[in-house]
Amino acid sequence: MPPRQSPHSPASGPDVPAPGIDLVPALNAAGETAYLWDFASDTIAWAGNAAQLLKVAEPNNLNSGNAFHQLIDSDYASQHYEAIHNASGADDEDGIRFFIQYKFRPNGRRNPESLWVENHGKCFRGPTGKPAFARGIIRVINQRYQKEQRLLYLSRHDELTGHLNRIALTEALSDALSELKEENGCGAFIMVAVRNLTHVNDVYGFDIGDEMIQIVGKRLRAGLREGDAIGRYSSNKFGLLLRHSGPEELEIITRRFCEAIGDSVIETTAGVLTARIRQGCVILPQQADTVPLLLSRSLEALERAKTSHNHSIAMYEPCAQRESQRQTNMAMADRIIRALNERRMVLALQPIVSSFERKPVYYEALVRMREPDGTIVPAGEFIPIAERLGLVRLIDHRVLELCIQLLKGSPNLVLALNVSGETASDGAWLNALQGLAKGEQSLTRRMLVEITETAAITDIEQSISFVKSLKTLGCRVAIDDFGAGYSSLQKLRQLDFDSLKIDGVFVRNLPNSPDDQILVRALIDLAHNFAMDTVAEWVTDEATAKLVEKAGVSYMQGYHLGEPRLVDFEQSAPLQSQAS
Repeated sequence: MPPRQSPHSPASGPDVPAPGIDLVPALNAAGETAYLWDFASDTIAWAGNAAQLLKVAEPNNLNSGNAFHQLIDSDYASQHYEAIHNASGADDEDGIRFFIQYKFRPNGRRNPESLWVENHGKCFRGPTGKPAFARGIIRVINQRYQKEQRLLYLSRHDELTGHLNRIALTEALSDALSELKEENGCGAFIMVAVRNLTHVNDVYGFDIGDEMIQIVGKRLRAGLREGDAIGRYSSNKFGLLLRHSGPEELEIITRRFCEAIGDSVIETTAGVLTARIRQGCVILPQQADTVPLLLSRSLEALERAKTSHNHSIAMYEPCAQRESQRQTNMAMADRIIRALNERRMVLALQPIVSSFERKPVYYEALVRMREPDGTIVPAGEFIPIAERLGLVRLIDHRVLELCIQLLKGSPNLVLALNVSGETASDGAWLNALQGLAKGEQSLTRRMLVEITETAAITDIEQSISFVKSLKTLGCRVAIDDFGAGYSSLQKLRQLDFDSLKIDGVFVRNLPNSPDDQILVRALIDLAHNFAMDTVAEWVTDEATAKLVEKAGVSYMQGYHLGEPRLVDFEQSAPLQSQAS
């Protein structure tokens, strides 16, 4: 089939607007002009506003494709030609679309004046199948281009310092590690922390803290060589990549940084300040051959620098025990995630008994992890790691689901459940409680939520809000492990708890410790004055039970009174009679 002849060939001329309509004002308003380029004669016909819009002093320079080509910045000229003459898009029966952005120099390539333009339109083939002519629109996009470039810049750079941001820094580290491995070379990475930034922010405000960070960043950058890189890792931390530095050079460089920053004052709008830094160093790729390992070990070295007497500088030092613990933590994290995904987190209920009748009044729901082989892992083996790795919220959510399920199946059962400090500030957990309970206070009234003393006082305002929300839903609330933290009486009054659990460390040796006996009696009296019930944990023998009973404790909990028992959700009915 012979090539199609376009109905819009140059012979028919540009489209003619209806009589009385002038398109130039509309094109000007849009910051655009239009053209028709005949490739055979290399002539270009323009809309009447072209020279003015494109700021071309010599309009004749627009009359031919060759002359127009000379006004395109040399870095983009070939791209312009390829985009139009060799357009590779699909022919949609009305030409082949093209689109390109480039820098346009209205008075020639040697003149500094320039515009950023966007050129889009369609290229039409002639009878031979080759490009015959093009129709297009050119739009001046200076402001948009500058905005796009700014956004592109910010996608890789820290806005405050102008250094690489965290994402771009990790990319640079990845590239450097690959190069060093291929070259069998040696480099280094330094994690630098501004030690006193928090103090400056607290005393002078964050604006002054930002000024300090900017100046420290400039001084660090001034100490780097060509090819090195600097990025802002976090609010007070910089990462420095030294592409070709051995241990000896690294020692000299780190000392130089300490002197450049610590020995000179920093002039801010609030006055003269000083900055103090710590540095954690890692040799590449010998001490870390992946980016995650590199960052982890540099932060580890930075932590060691706190106790260093060498100008707050610490090199990463391998430690078999620390590495073993890291591997253990990683393995445990994997086990926790798998157990959550496979619904292998289970509950064990331990009775909390009346001090006088020695009968179960309610049960504490203790989480356990069931391994694939059926082995039960106690909470003490995985909860501390889950807290450090940020997995404890997931566990708290699963425990909540199990508790609600159990309460629905056992109408007389009353449960106490622990929540972590992270969950106590997590609105999602409260939303989950509302969603699972569906407004049935017959369920929430049978729930006692326990918050540790330490977690409660970490953010007192948040804790007050959390306790109020729980009580609005119908739950009672207990302060757990009381005596282990540093709560003041004023804070205790602000937190409207229903129950106080005395930390087991003061209970387990009660028969042999007169000091603990005095403290326990004082805590019980304190709780009674605030109209709170009391629970003594870790009651392991009859002698201890009698002592806390005599001291006036409301309830007792411990292996002497009942061991935790795993819940079989398929056969949970017997719990109703025990709890009643």
